[in-house]
Amino acid sequence: MRILGLDVGSKTIGVACSDALLITAQGVETIRRKSDEADFARLRELIKEKEVHRIVVGKPRHMNGDYSDNMKKIEEFVERFQQTVPDIDIVYWDERLTTVMAQNVLKEGNVRREKRKQFVDKMAAILILQNYLDAHAH
Repeated sequence: MRILGLDVGSKTIGVACSDALLITAQGVETIRRKSDEADFARLRELIKEKEVHRIVVGKPRHMNGDYSDNMKKIEEFVERFQQTVPDIDIVYWDERLTTVMAQNVLKEGNVRREKRKQFVDKMAAILILQNYLDAHAH
């Protein structure tokens, strides 16, 4: 069983998945948001394909700990999605600075600015999931 990491945005959803031993997170894809129906269908395909038992969703906060303006939209998205996958455990994980960290990783990897946009959400999902895995390592 694996864990899926999601960085849910208004236009895209960055997706990462753990290895079977729950040690490392790898990028899967960036889903271009179309509709709940289309987004949920793709996520359910990934859950089935990767044998996922838990999903970790990034919970955006400001540095002072307050939730970002996007949090309500993300919670509503997760509530609607949870209804379509009642057997999957969905948890939130603090994602403070993950987008900044993702951009820095891509910069250090010499990814050109124009290309960074298409990878940043997936990289943020990797960082969210890896931080969760590291915190829950036995």
